[in-house]
Formats: sequence, structure tokens, C-alpha cells
Amino acid sequence: MTFTLLKRGLKISSFFGVAAGSAYFLQKNDWELSTLGIFRFGRAGLAALHVVADYKISLWNVDPKSADYQKIKSKIHTRSAERLRDMCLANGGAFIKVGQHIGSLDYLLPDEYVQTMRLLYDKVPLTPVKEMLQVVKEEFGKEPEEIFSSIEPKPLGSASLAQVHKATLKDGTPVAVKIQYPLVKAHSFVDIKTMTLLVKAVKFIFPGFQYMWLAEETEKNLPQELDFIQEGKNSEKVAKLLKHLRFLKVPRIHWNFSSSRVLTMEYCEGGTIDDKEYMTKNNISVNEVSKKMSKIFSEMIFQHGYVHCDPHPGNMMVHKTKEGETHLTLLDHGLYQTLTDEFRLNYCHLWMSLIKADLEGIKHYANKMNCGELYGLFACILTARSWNSVVSGIGKKPVSKDEVEEIQSQVMNYMVEISEVLERIPRQMLLILKTNDVLRGIEAKLNITKDAESFLNMSRYCIKAIAQEEIYFCQTLTCKLRTHIHFKWLLFKISMLECFLWLSSTSIGKYTRKILDATTHL
Repeated sequence: MTFTLLKRGLKISSFFGVAAGSAYFLQKNDWELSTLGIFRFGRAGLAALHVVADYKISLWNVDPKSADYQKIKSKIHTRSAERLRDMCLANGGAFIKVGQHIGSLDYLLPDEYVQTMRLLYDKVPLTPVKEMLQVVKEEFGKEPEEIFSSIEPKPLGSASLAQVHKATLKDGTPVAVKIQYPLVKAHSFVDIKTMTLLVKAVKFIFPGFQYMWLAEETEKNLPQELDFIQEGKNSEKVAKLLKHLRFLKVPRIHWNFSSSRVLTMEYCEGGTIDDKEYMTKNNISVNEVSKKMSKIFSEMIFQHGYVHCDPHPGNMMVHKTKEGETHLTLLDHGLYQTLTDEFRLNYCHLWMSLIKADLEGIKHYANKMNCGELYGLFACILTARSWNSVVSGIGKKPVSKDEVEEIQSQVMNYMVEISEVLERIPRQMLLILKTNDVLRGIEAKLNITKDAESFLNMSRYCIKAIAQEEIYFCQTLTCKLRTHIHFKWLLFKISMLECFLWLSSTSIGKYTRKILDATTHL
């Protein structure tokens, strides 16, 4: 009883202490000094304080080599992740954005954090449409009724920074209106600085903590995502770059009814790209969807160096046209990563080395990414495969349940090294890793066959990008012809591998494999 009262008293005193410190700190640094600002800062500080104290106290005098150490640590991870998730939901805005980012970092963070934070994609609090329409009024100086003939109260979707509502323009055109939450921009500066301060404090207490990149990336990227004019420009740019992909739909922007906090765009129908039930009902092939998705992102990364950096399932839709064609719609163009040509080509060469299981090539191009002696760990992070799979060739066998469990267990043992890799690699790579992980997660959820996996299209685009580079530097027609033939041969081999993988997934292939296995054991 005494301990419980002491604990409760400590909690109350900690809260007021953090809140008082927050008020002083905000005023000292000319930040937003309001009751709401103080409580948001204090709430985040208190959550961080509890997390740090939990790790310090719970692991006190526990031998890292003991059998109970990992079990205790896993429980702390779960408690801490839940505490941070609840804080993100309470503060909203940028905090939910960062929490969602953490939820997409499979194999880069402890699974307890990833799985807990992933729930933030489905738990974003809804804001009443009346409050959202006030933003429209502020942006255009008009009543919403003067712009829209109708707007549906229930949002089509709610994200960390905005809600999307279906509406109808005065001329009868159906549109999707993305409206920024009323206070998210006002709070963004304080939220970013709060996260940076807390991460620095945790790093000071835990010298091995090397996740400053998370705060740095948020500080750099959030202002871009809060500018819907920039989002509209991004969508028009990517639509132009990928216009030859006839199956790709990028919603058209209605600029007359768009601003930095309101984006009015073409209304598109369809199911989310991970909704297998929707695809079955509409006779859509999950393998075709996976192949088309990988074409879109492979071309972005390896050919254009202009990459959509938030491709979670809610931002990609699929539908079947009246003509029976499967189309993909790409939404939310608030954040793109522009790759330098040097980085893009090094990344191409690295993937080719991974596909060929060329260990010298992997080491060489991982070193160009500043990985040094941690090149093997970086290869595992990039492919989400074990080192044994990397050495034998990542395309030769699918990921097994045992391999997934092995990877997840190893993450716990190599957290310090993983965080060091993330500190070393170019900033361009961080959002690429996130993109890769999200796409792999969609493939796993759709349960596609091996011939539809993204590594095949990635291989094709890597080959094409490297071929373009080498042909460009050829001085003679003979050199160009020889290079052209060489890379055509590599593309042919990829196509043959795809055919083999398709055949192995059919009933004939499975039956043949059973016979071979039986023969082997005779």
C-alpha cells in the first residue's frame, strides 16, 4: 500500500515537475506558450521520463547474459511502446506521424515497438466535419457552401495530419477534399522541437541510443508534408514521369479549390491494395497487382530517382475498369525522396550484387553507403533476409517461417549495431528502407506466388539503369552493341527465372518437386 501511494505521488509530482519545466523551457526558447502547448510538451516529456526510468530500474543489476534478460527486456519494450503510443494518440499530429513511421520499420526496431505503433494507422482520432470546414473557410475566405454543393460528414479516411472527405463541386463534379487538422500546423514547430529534445535527452542517458536520425528526418520532412501546394506539385510531377504506365492513376488536382491546408482532387474509387477480399470479389489477380505495384516503385527508385515515401496500404487503391483492366491509384504525394544519380546507381549495383550473391560486390557498394565492417548487417536490413539467404542468393528460395523468427530474434541481439548502420547510411536511404518494408508487407498480406515478388521487377530495372549508364560511356558502336547484347541476355535470364518460379507454383511444379524429393530420399 505504501509503495503504491509512493508510486502515485511520484507520478503526480513528476507530471507537475515536467509541466513546470515545460513552461519555462517553452518561454525561454520562444516556443508556443499556451496551456495546450505546455501540456503537450509535458505529456511527451513525462512519457519519455517513464520509459527511461522503466529501462533503468527494471534492468538494474540484471545480467545481460542471463536467460531472463531478453524476457524482461521484451516486457519493457511492450510497456514502453504502449506508453508512447498512448502519448502519440493524446498529442496527435506530428506525434502520430512519427509513431506510424516507427510502425513501418520492420526488422529495424524491436518487434514490440513495430507491432504496437502499427495500430496508429487504424486509431487516428476523427475530427468533426464542422471543425474541418472551418479550415476551408479560413483558407478561401468563403463559406464551404459557396465552394461545394455537398460534403459528406463521414471522412473517407483519416491520417496523422489531415482528413479526406468526399464532396461535390458546384458543377456536379465529385471530388476528394483533403483538409488539414485545424491546429496541426500551429503545433508542428513545438512538436518537432519537443521530439528532438527528448531524443537528445534519451541519447544522453543511454549513450548506445543512436536514433537521432528519426528526429532529424521528421524535422526535415514534416514542413513539406504540411504544405499541400507542394503535395499537388509532387503528384503532377510523378504523373508526368510515369504517364506511360497506363495502369497507374494519379488523381488530378483542382487548383482553384486548393491551398496550403486544403487539397481538392479527383475522386477515385477502389479497394486498398492489401484488401485481398475486395480483389477476390472483383476478380482481380493479387499477383497482377503485386507486379504492377513493383513496376511503379522500381521505376521510381532505379530509373527516375524520385520516390513516394509513404506507400502504406491506405495510400494505394486498386480497381477494375469497365474494360476489365486492373488499375492502381496512388494517393498522398506529400513526401518524395529525390535521389542523386550517384546514390541511385550505387543502389542499383548493390541490388544486382545481392541478386547475384556477389559478396565482393555487396561489400564494395555497401561501403559506398558508408557501412564499413557492418556491410553484412546492412545487406540483411535492406533485404529483410538472413545472412545465409543473402549468401546463397535472395531469389533462390522464399522466406520461411523459421527465417522470419530467426531475423526477429537477431534484431534483439543487434540493436546497437542496427542503430549504428542507420546513423551511418545516407539520409536518402532511410525512407527507401521504409518504402521497401511497406511493399514487402503488402506482398506478404496478399500471399502472392514467388513469380510475382518485387525482386524480379527490381532486377529488371536495376539491369536497365546500369545498362543505360554503361552505354552512355561507350566510345564506339561495337562497345554499345556488346553492352546492349549483354544486358539483353541478363533480362532474358530474369524472364526465364520468372517462368520457372511460376511453373513451380503450379500443381504440375508442386507434383514434380514431390517426386524429386521422394527420389532424393531413396
